Amino acid sequence: MNRGMNTMISRPLWAVLILMFVSVAINYIDRGSLSTAAPLLRSEMNLSPSQLGLLFSAFFWSYALLQILSGWLVDRYDVNWVMAIGFFIWSIATATTGFVNTFASLLLLRILLGIGESVAYPCYSKIIVRNYAEHQRGLANALIDANTKFGPAVGTLAGGVLMAHYGWRPVFVVLGLGSLLWLPAWFKWMPRGQNKHKNDSTSKVGFMQILSRPKAWATFMGHFCGNYFWYFLLTWLPFYLVRERGFTISTMAVIGALAYCITGIATTITGWIADKAIAAGFTPSRVRKTCTVTGLTFSTVVVMVVILPGPVASMAFLFIASFSYGIFSSSHWAITQTIAGPEAVGRWSGLQNCFANFAGIAAPAITGFIVDKTAHFFWAFLISATIALIGAAVYAFLLGSVEPVKWSSVKNT
Repeated sequence: MNRGMNTMISRPLWAVLILMFVSVAINYIDRGSLSTAAPLLRSEMNLSPSQLGLLFSAFFWSYALLQILSGWLVDRYDVNWVMAIGFFIWSIATATTGFVNTFASLLLLRILLGIGESVAYPCYSKIIVRNYAEHQRGLANALIDANTKFGPAVGTLAGGVLMAHYGWRPVFVVLGLGSLLWLPAWFKWMPRGQNKHKNDSTSKVGFMQILSRPKAWATFMGHFCGNYFWYFLLTWLPFYLVRERGFTISTMAVIGALAYCITGIATTITGWIADKAIAAGFTPSRVRKTCTVTGLTFSTVVVMVVILPGPVASMAFLFIASFSYGIFSSSHWAITQTIAGPEAVGRWSGLQNCFANFAGIAAPAITGFIVDKTAHFFWAFLISATIALIGAAVYAFLLGSVEPVKWSSVKNT
């Protein structure tokens, strides 16, 4: 292991990273806006908790199922254009949501949103593994992942305040159309020719080769468990804070935004520290697995949110759980990128995100069903904490070492 490696990222790659950072914020603001609008939507359209759960999960029906196709696309075609087309589709879906009046229309647009956003993470992984060294990927992944938290924070805070004053429809229209300003910047600064870790186009790793690897299934399962925890909070936390805790829309927006920001700060700091540790000589296995196992284990304190009666103590545990989840989320994609390597990262990321995002279907729908049947959130929080603990066990005991697969030793399919 080389010591004292330079962790500095070049200016062109910083521009690419900033654009990915912004795009994932938009991505998560768009997908999370419906949760912020849920209390208003329920009243205006007379929606039940079960219907809200279906709307929250509908996004993931297409998002999860199309991950495999998206992974194939980014390995087969120019990743820059795959990213741009997907971004355009999800922006238009968001803007159009502001004009619909029926449950069925909302459902269809959530599915379209999932189609557009399905390209994002396979694209991010492909770009990172081809352009950023191992000891730079912790920060790169952490910054992208941070905006999966800062994005909902901004969306919850600004969206909640704006929706309280102007209603939910104008917010969706402005958000969707305004997002399109990202595309000209992408076309100007997208990565061109500076790939230091360029993939060998003659190497074709098939899906079955990936699925035959136990490490792949460990990354799938661990990511699923982490996603269940996150999507439970992302889709239902605003509704819980208003209905169960009695907060106003504006107060809910502040608390929800703070929880998401704490997670984003934690993932950024942890990713930076992880890169420094690897550059100093610690192995990726030790560093990345410490982050994932520790983060998911301590995320389980989220169950105290619903147990403690006082709002101050319960919200304190919400913030502790959010910080812990940020520790986990700084490293789980870096693990996949290291193990898969440039030959297989697109397909592996697509398969992993497909499997993991079934949690986005399960968590909202299961929570809606539980709240309908029990009129309370206790079991929903307990299930989320239990699944997070299972994820920690997967990374600790099933993943094994974090090192590149030697694809050349396996017959191509």
